[in-house]
Amino acid sequence: MTIIEDYEDLRDILKKSRTVAVVGISPDPRQPSYFVSEVVKRYGFKIYLINPEHRGEEILGERVLGSLREVPDKVEIVDVFRRPEAVAVLAEEAREIGFDTFWLQPGTENWDVIRALDQEGRLVVPGICIKTCCQLLL
Repeated sequence: MTIIEDYEDLRDILKKSRTVAVVGISPDPRQPSYFVSEVVKRYGFKIYLINPEHRGEEILGERVLGSLREVPDKVEIVDVFRRPEAVAVLAEEAREIGFDTFWLQPGTENWDVIRALDQEGRLVVPGICIKTCCQLLL
């Protein structure tokens, strides 16, 4: 099964990954996408911040990109901060560019997409905070 919820599997994903594309970044430090990304970056991950509404701006010292297609490196983790109804389009874009793990933050889960990615044999982390995993498992 490729739906990942076991802590050892989560630790393995985090230890093997170096690049995280955060989709749905906000410039507001009070928003989860901001403070979660801040912690993930502190753990040494190369983060790419994605939000077409803030494309070209700088957040957390990184230039914001408009889409996953603009990421210049291989995306290992797609970290999702989008409403569940927006996740299907995002998953399609992620398939196009390639990725290792599709990580849905709490409240972003779209179970139709999760099941489809699972059936395709892709790694999916549904509804678990990557920040908490970094803090507990690394």
